[in-house]
Amino acid sequence: MPIKTFHSKTPAETQTIGEQIGRQLRQGDLVALIGDLGTGKTCLTQGIARGIGVYSNQIVNSPSYTLINEYDGKIPIYHVDLYRIQNHDELLDLGLDEYMEGNGICIIEWADKLESLLISYTKIQITWLSEMMREIEIQTP
Repeated sequence: MPIKTFHSKTPAETQTIGEQIGRQLRQGDLVALIGDLGTGKTCLTQGIARGIGVYSNQIVNSPSYTLINEYDGKIPIYHVDLYRIQNHDELLDLGLDEYMEGNGICIIEWADKLESLLISYTKIQITWLSEMMREIEIQTP
């Protein structure tokens, strides 16, 4: 998998990187986001949504409590947050396969909880470099 590396100091920079990613994604793509709490996974997703063309009247926010948010646009986005998932059975109960094999783009936060089950996907690792700097590594299939 080829790797591209970006650095971000602000939420706006993270969203701009996300927009660039979003413009490259196609229907049926799967994006696995991995990173510690607060690194900017949702912020990156907001940019990805803009790059894909989500309708501007929709607010993209973390589905931490709902687990899955759907956004309409040129291509539907299924935004999944696995932070609260405790075990494999809970993953199966979500019906993720329908989203991952659906007609939209599936973006999964905390994807390291199921990474061993994924086959073809874009992996994005976000890492703290300092209090104000993040590294965003993108591996494409």
